[in-house]
Amino acid sequence: MTWARYRAILFDLDGVVTPTAVVHMRAWSEMFNAFLQEHAPDQPPYTDSDYFAHVDGKPRYDGVRDFLASRGITLPEGSSDDPPTAETVRGLGNRKNDAFNAVLERDGVEAYPGSVAFLDHLRELAIPLAVVSSSANAPAVLEAAGLLDRFAVVVSGAVAEEHHLAGKPAPDTFLYAAGVLGSDPGDAVVLEDAVSGVRAGAAGGFGLVVGVDRGAGHDTLRDAGAGLVVDDLADLVPGSEENA
Repeated sequence: MTWARYRAILFDLDGVVTPTAVVHMRAWSEMFNAFLQEHAPDQPPYTDSDYFAHVDGKPRYDGVRDFLASRGITLPEGSSDDPPTAETVRGLGNRKNDAFNAVLERDGVEAYPGSVAFLDHLRELAIPLAVVSSSANAPAVLEAAGLLDRFAVVVSGAVAEEHHLAGKPAPDTFLYAAGVLGSDPGDAVVLEDAVSGVRAGAAGGFGLVVGVDRGAGHDTLRDAGAGLVVDDLADLVPGSEENA
């Protein structure tokens, strides 16, 4: 790969830079299964398959809404100010967010070593970088991982809401980040592990969409629009075993 040909590189966060996807998955599972046990005990439990099919990579409230729809459950939308105890779409989303923040504060987070190696390589090339995440917690996660200063732009879920940007799989957040960095989509790279994020990159007409397989599967990511799929970002560093 000749990375210097690109004018911007846009990273998803969870599952690409940091392994916080595991924390998110645990928080979603605990929240949804507690809700189902109380309000829909005849429903099968929420599983990791539900995460990948309905939640992964999407804005939090969209994930709540889409999972509930998959089970035929309808709740009032509510408002973003709803307390975590509220039986609304946004109340459940806020309940999950509280669980995530508790785990992050307790356990912290470390970036994938291969992702740090790739970031080190890109720093030598002085290519502008952005994080584009559906999570409102993206800045806190980057700070906890000691990587906040590596990115010129962080488009979090809160930024997307402020600017009325549609979430993934729409390309809007990636297009916004590329624009802030002064790059046309065709001159930028998207790195994503979620099917919805890969679809967003493909829909935005980006020069390259790299799928990072953290469990979705190579074929699934390619079918969603990834032009290249790797198991770890270390594979993208010149001189790595993958590129030897």
